[in-house]
Amino acid sequence: MAELRTLARPYAKAAFSAAREHDQLAEWSRVLTIAGQITANKDIRQLLANPGLEEQKKADMILDVAEAGDSEQVHNFFTVLAENRRLALLAEIAALFDTYRADLERTVDIEVTAAFELTDEQQQKLAQALSKKLERQVSLAASLDKSLIGGVIIRTGDMVIDASVRGKLNKLADALGS
Repeated sequence: MAELRTLARPYAKAAFSAAREHDQLAEWSRVLTIAGQITANKDIRQLLANPGLEEQKKADMILDVAEAGDSEQVHNFFTVLAENRRLALLAEIAALFDTYRADLERTVDIEVTAAFELTDEQQQKLAQALSKKLERQVSLAASLDKSLIGGVIIRTGDMVIDASVRGKLNKLADALGS
C-alpha cells in the first residue's frame, strides 16, 4: 500500500496543481473519486491488466464512465496515466488529491464511534471542540459500538483518540501484565 501511495503521489500533486490553477478542485475531485471507484473494481482491474487493450482506450473508457466532461486538463492527465501504465493508481491518486484539497480548504472528516447514541447537541459540541483543537472545519460522522462499554473513539487520518472504557481497560490489562 505504501508503494502504491509513493507511485501515486507525483500524479496526485500534478492533478491538484492543475485543478487549483484552473479553479476546478471540485470537478477534479469528483472525476478522480469516480475513476478511483471504477478502478478499484476487481473486473476492471483485470481489464486494465489486459495487454491486448490499448492504454488510451482504457483511459477513455474510465473517462466516459466517470463523466469527465470536456476538460482538456483532465483528459491530458488521464492520457499521461495511460501512457505510463498508471491507471490502476487512480484510487490512491483520488485519496491523495482529496487530502491535498482538505488541507487547502482547512477541512477534516472525523469518524466518532460511541458506546451510546450521540444526540445532535453532543455531536455539535464535539465538532466545535475538535474544530477549535484542530483549527479546521470538521465534518463529523458518528457510529455506534456497544462493545466500547462507555466513551468514544475519535478517528481522523492517522490520528486516533481512544477515550473508551474498553480502551482504558485494555491499557490497564497491559500495564498489569508487564
